[in-house]
Amino acid sequence: MDRRQQKTKIAIHQAMTTLLKKKKFEDLTVQDIIDEANIGRSTFYSHFETKEELLEEICREMFAHVFSKDLAPEKSHDFSKGRRGFANRLTHILYHLQDHKENIKAIMYGETEKLFTSYFRDYLEQTFCDDLVAHSEVPKAFAIQFFTGSFCETIKWWINSDMQMPPEEVVENYQKMIKFR
Repeated sequence: MDRRQQKTKIAIHQAMTTLLKKKKFEDLTVQDIIDEANIGRSTFYSHFETKEELLEEICREMFAHVFSKDLAPEKSHDFSKGRRGFANRLTHILYHLQDHKENIKAIMYGETEKLFTSYFRDYLEQTFCDDLVAHSEVPKAFAIQFFTGSFCETIKWWINSDMQMPPEEVVENYQKMIKFR
């Protein structure tokens, strides 16, 4: 992708996240996104077929970074130095969500919450499946469903409480509830 295409995609992504702070996803139109990004209709459609596809890409890109196995030091946290345990990886995820608090809060309302949660659950499952199976005395499918469901609900609660509790404390309390270390 050339620089002009990259700049256009960035403008489209920024337009979407800006608009999600003002409107529910279901109330947004492609025209709203086009106007906010200051691009033409054909330019939008050369990158995305629908607004849903755009949201999917935004989530995919965010999660690819959040759930990356190669962790680099970041402004708000540093999990790059061998801190790979279950609790540290969950805490790392929470820090990323907190770093993008405004965008996450905008996405977590209305129709977009279902899409976000669906992708989030998929990434949780891919990232933690081996840990869950190794430490579980219940069937794999049950363990995965329980973990992804309970952690997603914990994330929703944390977001709705304006992320006031520090990420480490959220994970510590979560682990106490599920008794998994």
